[in-house]
Amino acid sequence: MVVLENLEQFKTLYRDGRKWNRCVEAIENIGNIRDGVYHSIGDSLAYMIEDGVAKNSEHFIGNRRYFDVHYYLEGQETIEANHKQQLDVVMPYQDETDREYLAGSGTLQTVGQGQVVILDNNNAYRFIGDKRVRKVVLKVTIEDGYFLNK
Repeated sequence: MVVLENLEQFKTLYRDGRKWNRCVEAIENIGNIRDGVYHSIGDSLAYMIEDGVAKNSEHFIGNRRYFDVHYYLEGQETIEANHKQQLDVVMPYQDETDREYLAGSGTLQTVGQGQVVILDNNNAYRFIGDKRVRKVVLKVTIEDGYFLNK
């Protein structure tokens, strides 16, 4: 898990590559979308605004085809993350959902307004929170701009 202090830091560190540019394009388009509805840019990125109390997860979630980028607009939440190899598989990976569920413990990190979090595929994560949070959630394919199965 990578935690950046603000969007400008994200733009500076991740300025090269189509998928990173599309992340910025999506974030800059949030004024034009409705909360809770996924939108896409090409076939490599889907994004939406989540607004509400963080969903507390019993198990860690791991992905393989997509990684998440979260940009926090309001509020804060705690993310617990760990390397997948350090966790026990509860439900094996399912290609249809691009998820696997794992159990164990990890490192806690509280994040909030203005910060950008990148949740890569080597780690699994879960959210802990009881307060309202508003954030842009981006699902970015690990492939370079296209799906391999198309």
